[in-house]
Amino acid sequence: MATIIAGRFDEQTDVEATVSALRGAGFPSDHISTFYLAPAGQHARYAIGGDHDKSTGAEDSARGTAAGTTTGGLVGAAIGAITTPLTGPIGAITGGLVGAHVGNLVGALGQMKDDENPDDEPPIRHAGLMVAVSTPNAHCEERAIAVLRDHGAQQLESSSGHIVRGDWEDFDPSAPPQLIDARRPPGQAGMGA
Repeated sequence: MATIIAGRFDEQTDVEATVSALRGAGFPSDHISTFYLAPAGQHARYAIGGDHDKSTGAEDSARGTAAGTTTGGLVGAAIGAITTPLTGPIGAITGGLVGAHVGNLVGALGQMKDDENPDDEPPIRHAGLMVAVSTPNAHCEERAIAVLRDHGAQQLESSSGHIVRGDWEDFDPSAPPQLIDARRPPGQAGMGA
């Protein structure tokens, strides 16, 4: 498995110029892959569409709704019981049902809010035209990074994989990219986000 260096472009003319420059830098044509990357969530990896078989966080939603339903039902029933002299026995039942419903909604929303921590979010690939090149060693990695940067590549990344006859066979569009720190000069191709 080789190291693959890739970058995103907005214009087809930039892609063509970059591919030409990579060939001029000694990279064989069949080790260079170009393709369009669709926006996140639109890679149609499943028959019904999308990138995943369920929404992010869906597996934890039952926990939040169950806690909210229980708490809301108990609070609603208690309030309904207090109002029993005014509403009769139906007040406790209605209070419990309304409280459970409101608690269910609040619990689900609270769980979603707890799960949404932007510091834990991995980077995503943005849509655009991609140029990827297979590099056999660290010197070639640095050369590929320099060519991609010189031609205006955005969101440079490094990955492992196989480019065979110009096709990045094992590319996973929904996997978080391993971004190359744009602040480092090409001679220091460290990774970073």
